[in-house]
Amino acid sequence: MDQLAEETDVNAELAQTVRSEVEKYVGQSDTSHLYPVFDSENHQYCVITVRHHPTRLAPRVVVMARLIGNKIIIEEDTTDKPLVDALMVNAHVPREQIILAYAGEKLPETNVEE
Repeated sequence: MDQLAEETDVNAELAQTVRSEVEKYVGQSDTSHLYPVFDSENHQYCVITVRHHPTRLAPRVVVMARLIGNKIIIEEDTTDKPLVDALMVNAHVPREQIILAYAGEKLPETNVEE
């Protein structure tokens, strides 16, 4: 297997791992519903909360993660069960592979122009 095929397999496996862990935050409470919003093509996975009854409070992101190469970037996590812990404990992802952007950790450099 060539290196590109290996990287594709690893990224697909990592993407499935991240999606699976983020999906565990989906559900509902007495006041709101937590919906998954997944973009598998671009490897971006989040859960938003929407109130059950009309309110002036806008839906908000509860947890969001995306992949850049073999790094997991956690953009947002407002839960009492942090995604970083779930990834390390449940999925055995090394901490060095996870970047907490919401906590100010430095993002990897990319060749994408903004």
